[in-house]
Amino acid sequence: MLISTKGRYALRVMIDLAEHQDSERTPLKEIAERQEISQKYIEAIMTLLSKSGLVDAVHGKGGGYMLNRKPEDYKIGEILRLTEGSLSPVACLEAGAAECPRKDNCRTLPLWTKLDELVEGYLDSVSLADLMKS
Repeated sequence: MLISTKGRYALRVMIDLAEHQDSERTPLKEIAERQEISQKYIEAIMTLLSKSGLVDAVHGKGGGYMLNRKPEDYKIGEILRLTEGSLSPVACLEAGAAECPRKDNCRTLPLWTKLDELVEGYLDSVSLADLMKS
């Protein structure tokens, strides 16, 4: 599994918002400057996070972004599944995948299933609040 730049940046942006939640809304430009990520790239990430209901967005003068939950209520797995689409180690374990015709005879399927459970379980056990402590 390789996490894309989008996934890594989404985590950085969410941690940034969590660390600056004392202000009403954080302008996109401020996040981009603090995280040293282009404003255009962050716009795409913020649109995804906003449309998925992970952040609240207000456009226009005085606008910006803010978390709509406490940092401990955001699980890293939730954010990465949104940005990555899937965290499964093999295609046959992805949500909505067609059943593999070799499923009953696949000697590696138990390995991939266990790895998938471990990764998902771990990422769903870590919150934004946990990363803020790092």
